[in-house]
Amino acid sequence: MGKNLQVTIDKDSGFCFGVVYAIDMAEEILEEEGYLYCLGDIVHNDEEVARLKAKGLRIIGHDDLAHLSNEKVLIRAHGEAPQTYRTALENNITLIDASCPVVLKLQNRIKTSHDNEEKILIFGKHGHAEVIGLQGQTNNEALVFQDIDELNNVVLPSSFTLYSQTTKSVDKFYAIKAELLKRGYDVKANDTICRQVSNRYEDLGEFARQYDKIVFVSGKKSSNGKVLYDVCKDANPNSYFVSDPAELQAANFQQDNTVGICGATSTPMWLMKDVKEALEKL
Repeated sequence: MGKNLQVTIDKDSGFCFGVVYAIDMAEEILEEEGYLYCLGDIVHNDEEVARLKAKGLRIIGHDDLAHLSNEKVLIRAHGEAPQTYRTALENNITLIDASCPVVLKLQNRIKTSHDNEEKILIFGKHGHAEVIGLQGQTNNEALVFQDIDELNNVVLPSSFTLYSQTTKSVDKFYAIKAELLKRGYDVKANDTICRQVSNRYEDLGEFARQYDKIVFVSGKKSSNGKVLYDVCKDANPNSYFVSDPAELQAANFQQDNTVGICGATSTPMWLMKDVKEALEKL
């Protein structure tokens, strides 16, 4: 390939503020103390996790937490269920709480709803860290669904409050609300979707249409990444999903192409820059 390949990184892509906040907090403690425990992957991006592990971050699961005591443990942006805080108290664990403020606000709303004996439905990904934390606010009584079809053969209460995981699509949330109203339920919808994420859905389509090819950089575990990649693909069929520069295929690009690089709210800027360099070398 010649030098003609023009590569541009989307200035609005990269970490959302919740992730920036958690990583800054982790790096500060790692610098001072040399190691820090983190409950679950600090961000759904293997390359960024590897970078922080090299600095001393130790990823643990909930089972490990029960056997830990007198240590510091970071809670990542996704937030945690009340049980985590109880375990920490019992084991004399200092929690470094980097829960995203948008998630905390939602947890609080759900808890209040539950305390007021409202029935609660949560539109979210099964088993996702944030969703587990949200469900925990209701003693796990809330019904979680990731697709409206899951509700077809379920007996639902006649009236309930609908909530959403913060990274879901706004359009989809309101489409689900409309469908449930059409089915005759009394639905109160509480839209707590993060605007930093939803604005990105809108801007990304515009970005993707400006280039011949799009390289979307994201971890495979990122649910936000899957949704945003679909937005790119809809706007520009020549969109390619990669998790690191090694996955780029030269055959997908021609000499005079313009290429746009973008990513999820969990994609570090340094990784997008690495992808840009690799593309320019192709």
